[in-house]
Amino acid sequence: MLNPIDVAFKKAKKENRPALLTYTVAGDSTKNQSLVILNAISKYADILELGVPHNTPVADGSQIQTSAYRAIKNGIKMEDIFWIVKKYKKNKNSKPIILMGYYNMIFQYGEKKFLEKCKKVGVNGLIVVDLPWPENKSFTKKCKKKSIYLIQLLSPTTSKERLNKIIKDSHAMNYFISMLSTTGGKLKVSPKKIMSNYSKIKKINKKKNVVIGFGITEKSIKSLKKADGLVVGSAICKEISVSIQKRQNPVTNVANLVKKLKYKIL
Repeated sequence: MLNPIDVAFKKAKKENRPALLTYTVAGDSTKNQSLVILNAISKYADILELGVPHNTPVADGSQIQTSAYRAIKNGIKMEDIFWIVKKYKKNKNSKPIILMGYYNMIFQYGEKKFLEKCKKVGVNGLIVVDLPWPENKSFTKKCKKKSIYLIQLLSPTTSKERLNKIIKDSHAMNYFISMLSTTGGKLKVSPKKIMSNYSKIKKINKKKNVVIGFGITEKSIKSLKKADGLVVGSAICKEISVSIQKRQNPVTNVANLVKKLKYKIL
């Protein structure tokens, strides 16, 4: 049986477009509103990344940090995040869910217990930012036994030799970091250069899906549409922040943004 992540990529390719991946922080700004946002954007996104709030998010830029701090301030816990996923998966229009966070969340919870819970509530993939290859090889095998993808991170400075080894050991999806920066930074390299680096990765194994993340906005997304998938996170978190500041409805505004992003890549 195919992982729902594979199904999402197959559908996007049939429609001759990249898969659209969204990123929101679990519990931003509240547990219930986080769930409502997931349901609202599910109509337009193909795969949903759900960030686990962390108080020292080394890979995250200011917009995602702000979202995480809001969620932490409101008391979000790991069990709440599993509750959000479980409730979301009951939606008949639900899409694949990838939890994204740091290894400490898994270590504190216990690897075995964490993966069992992920499987039970319907998590389809994991991105563990601070657990790189080859340190994650053991955990990758444990994820595979539960039919959960552990998504490997690739960067512009990853050597060809290392790329070959990572991709060989990887599951069916990998995440290419577009530039050396935290999330949400403006693109410091041209889309042409990003796609050039991306093409080198795809040549290693064309069967495995590679998504591009970091710095992707409504303005830049169209120029990267030849990728298997594109991740937009900081722009969405910013929309939530602005909506809260203006006392507008974050759910409506975020759904409208994701709808615009989808039409940009059709």
